[in-house]
Amino acid sequence: MTTAPASPRAPQRKFVPLDLDPTDLAQVEPLYRALLDRPIESPAALEKWLLDLSELDSVLDEAGTNAHNAHSCHTEDAAIEKAYMHFVQVMYPALKPIGFELQKKFVASPHRAALKDPKLALLSKRWQADVEIFRPENIPLQTRATEVVTEYGKLCGRMTVEFRGKTYTLQQLGRFLEEPDRPTREEAWRLSSERRLRDRDATDDIFEKLLDLRGQIARNAGLGDYRAYTWKSMKRFDYTPQQCLSFADAIEKTVVPLVRELDRQRAADLGLEKLRPWDLAVDPKSRAPLRPFDPAKVDEFVTKTGRVLQHVSPPLAEQFASLKMGRNLDLESRQGKRPGGYQSSLEESREPFIFMNAAGTQGDVDTLLHESGHAFHFLAACGEPILELRQAPLEFCEVASMSMELFGADHLGEFYPDPADALRAKRQHLEGVIRFFPWMATIDTFQHWLYTNPGHTREQRTAQWLAILDRFATGAVDHTGLEPARRSMWHRQLHLFNYPFYYIEYGIAQLGALQLWSRFNRDAASALAGYRRALALGGTRPLPELFTAAGARFDFTRETLAPLMDEIGREMGRLPR
Repeated sequence: MTTAPASPRAPQRKFVPLDLDPTDLAQVEPLYRALLDRPIESPAALEKWLLDLSELDSVLDEAGTNAHNAHSCHTEDAAIEKAYMHFVQVMYPALKPIGFELQKKFVASPHRAALKDPKLALLSKRWQADVEIFRPENIPLQTRATEVVTEYGKLCGRMTVEFRGKTYTLQQLGRFLEEPDRPTREEAWRLSSERRLRDRDATDDIFEKLLDLRGQIARNAGLGDYRAYTWKSMKRFDYTPQQCLSFADAIEKTVVPLVRELDRQRAADLGLEKLRPWDLAVDPKSRAPLRPFDPAKVDEFVTKTGRVLQHVSPPLAEQFASLKMGRNLDLESRQGKRPGGYQSSLEESREPFIFMNAAGTQGDVDTLLHESGHAFHFLAACGEPILELRQAPLEFCEVASMSMELFGADHLGEFYPDPADALRAKRQHLEGVIRFFPWMATIDTFQHWLYTNPGHTREQRTAQWLAILDRFATGAVDHTGLEPARRSMWHRQLHLFNYPFYYIEYGIAQLGALQLWSRFNRDAASALAGYRRALALGGTRPLPELFTAAGARFDFTRETLAPLMDEIGREMGRLPR
């Protein structure tokens, strides 16, 4: 049996029994059915019903999140995998139809119109979209898709290489791409590439299973393709697919030329006529790579990150200091651990969990600041009693995280005794922001093609990938002799497998974060006040209103993009190369 978690932020249970075992369907299902059968005879009763449903959802959500987190951290542990798959294969499929009926009950309630809180109108709009696309026959397909995604995570978790007498995960091997010694970089890059290529066919097989499953899910819901299904299921009420494609056009015209110039400078600094893939992460002046912390000393990494946050905002630093290793943080890279990084929310305890694969690079610092921003967002909004309304749209969730990276960039001296290294790290981060946009456009444009061209062959998919890659590339990187790796480069982008269409959010959010950074540079206190005010709204306002509350425009046209790129360029011009 499990009991309610002992957390100072966790509200006392009022509906769910304290001794409920949330992994036992026989205990959980009757509570949902009791809510389904409960008479609702007034607006007040409807609000009470919503609160009870949210409490139960929070308990179940936390149990499932804990199982998912444990599996991410230990992909090869059979018992942990069994516990996670119990949620995927048993709990969720059994409870989804009841969840649909509960949403229908709320949407159809005659008392809904009398609810005075405007945030509940937003909840109605979201649940109406869910009701419209729900199909019982999609539940086993969604379960199967999660199982296939788990296969991809396990496949990646097994990818290790032997390099100069030691075994490394591909994430750990990535730090050697920053070494000034070019043969070292090339050897590490080739080893990583060759290891991925060994599983190329298996990775393609996994992806094709997902394409088929997702296509069938869309057809079952009466929608033309999975893109249309995603737009509705992700509640993208405030922008269209065409706006995303137009955003990519703006990036091609505005940002790709900037990256082309950065590549030209890099090749000149390195004394190369053409860059090779292993020349992109090394310092262009051949200085020793930035090593902000020892990956074997994760506690030191956390302590220094806390000091950076103390400079930015003491109240946020205090929140970060409350996060504990094991319960809230799993940061080191190790064999059998899923790649990537994320923040997830323990909804009943009202605590965040941060997962990443730290290898001792500056990118790890950026990642922990990024995921900390997500944690601050969750903590700011976790007082909202209705679970669905705690969660902002993803496009604004990423504003919370990307802004924190930018806010912290002036305080990287906590990691670097030499001030020149701190400035170098800041410049590296800003350059990464510029370089991100074409890659984001590449991945997002590819996703639009993947899901609006059902039935395409593997060869057609590869040809389209290369065409899109060429569109947003600068032409400065020579892949001669490395064509197989370039054809399969998209395999490393886990969003394509795990979270279809979840990548444009980063681009939209980066524009919001850059607007906050611009304001932060002029008036840090005002920018932080807007940041925290917007975070506290959670998902109780539409997306454009969240941007406005933070002091940013919800706009991803060239009109917004170009001035921000100019400002980054001016800031980089003030930093030593």
